[in-house]
Amino acid sequence: MGSFRSRQSGISFFGLIIVIAVLAAVGVVVAQAVPTAVEYQAAVKAAERAKDGANPVEVRAAFDRSAQIDDIKSITARDLEITRAGDRNVVKFAYNKEIHMFGPAFLLIKYAYQTK
Repeated sequence: MGSFRSRQSGISFFGLIIVIAVLAAVGVVVAQAVPTAVEYQAAVKAAERAKDGANPVEVRAAFDRSAQIDDIKSITARDLEITRAGDRNVVKFAYNKEIHMFGPAFLLIKYAYQTK
């Protein structure tokens, strides 16, 4: 009878270390990006609530009140672009967030929204 050599299968120790390092790096970037996405969603909700104001001054005041409650720091009421479309207000905003990754490398996330 011939001898059967069993062959090991699986990941090596160094392969495991590399996989863990990559997952840790991705986890750090995600952990920094999620709060910016949450803040963007809060800004969208604030813009949707504020668009019902009678004029741009009321829209900006309503946005400021919502921004204080939701702790929105990336955008202020002065950054809003308010126009009229028929009988309703259209509120637009856009801003960038930079997340430092390592050395001179940054992750740039561009956020923009326009009410309907």
